[in-house]
Amino acid sequence: MPIPATRIAGLANGINGSRQVKPNKLKKLFTKAFRATAVKSIFKSKAKRKPPAEIVRRVRFLLEAVHSLDDNVDPSHFDKMEELDSLLHEVKAMLYGSNECEPAVDACAQLTQEFFRENTFRLIIICLPKLNLEARKDVTRIVANLQRQPVNSRLIASDYLEANSDLMDHLVCGYDDPGLALHYGTMLRECIRHQVVARYVLNSEHMKKFFDHMQIPEFDVAADATATFKELMTRHKSTVAEFLSENYDWFFVEFNAKLLESANYITRRQAIKLLGDILLDRSNSAVMTRYVSSKDNLRILMNLLREASKNIQLDAFHVFKLFVANRNKPTDIVNIIVANRSKLLRFFASFRIDKEDEQFEADKAQVVKEIAELEAKGPLFSGELHKFPGTPTASGELYKLPTTPLSRQVT
Repeated sequence: MPIPATRIAGLANGINGSRQVKPNKLKKLFTKAFRATAVKSIFKSKAKRKPPAEIVRRVRFLLEAVHSLDDNVDPSHFDKMEELDSLLHEVKAMLYGSNECEPAVDACAQLTQEFFRENTFRLIIICLPKLNLEARKDVTRIVANLQRQPVNSRLIASDYLEANSDLMDHLVCGYDDPGLALHYGTMLRECIRHQVVARYVLNSEHMKKFFDHMQIPEFDVAADATATFKELMTRHKSTVAEFLSENYDWFFVEFNAKLLESANYITRRQAIKLLGDILLDRSNSAVMTRYVSSKDNLRILMNLLREASKNIQLDAFHVFKLFVANRNKPTDIVNIIVANRSKLLRFFASFRIDKEDEQFEADKAQVVKEIAELEAKGPLFSGELHKFPGTPTASGELYKLPTTPLSRQVT
């Protein structure tokens, strides 16, 4: 039931004391206030929005000014820094949209074209150290989004980065600065979505630096470098297979010594999981065959089976089974396994996981069968290489990992 106008006036009189407000006047006040706030502000903001290309050109102009500042000048004193921060935030909002609206496809395409038309993309990366934290976060998200923005059904970011590959040098070197590492690392992972960029990084001298970046004291930076390294080694399978074939020797020397045999538990755990992902990928079958033919690699894996961590033991098992499954085992491999047969069989007899896994049990049974039936090739060397504990010493919850049936043996 509608409230009479006289009643509204009475309420107003109660609030305002002796002041009398007529119904018509009250209605006008409400109407004026409403128009002066929400509706007016909405249309005003829409009218003031600049075209995407114009916004990017203004960002470029301000970035050029920031870039020209001497290193000994505090960028926060730059009088246009607040405007730049605001524009970067606006660009991010246009690319990602908001809770109220989705990003406009045409606007995103115009932004992307303008960013890659001149040197705005380069400037936004080079100037990152001179921006404040919030602006750095916006820039990181802008760079990431631009990698996925199609223009006329084409990812023009790929073409731009192929012609400006030195920017990848800048991003990788960002790991040397803990204050910038996470921003540059996120950008780098988005850029290596493009196969041409991943190939450049894989074949650069930066690959050797990753083994050091993954072991730096700052945990979050080391973890970020590890995430980027994993992305490089797993995303583009044909490129990775080509890289490993051409760089097998130095790569696995570094991988084994600095990662698998690291004193850091987290490093070892991540490394053995990644090794399994690499070797079990069909694209890397030739690399896998070569890896499981090395007695030094077998020694490392047998030591990892003795780890106190069930997580590491389980991942090591998934790689160890490849040595056993190899139908063309070198003499050294056969004799090492035979020399340690009794220890290995006792180990696997008590090797359990906390969750039922039929595939794991089938794999383990096949490994035990292969070891039991293996015959030595020639005289065995004296002494056993390893002393395995009678039962796994690990404790804690196991996570279930995808396994590969031993029926897919190496031939």
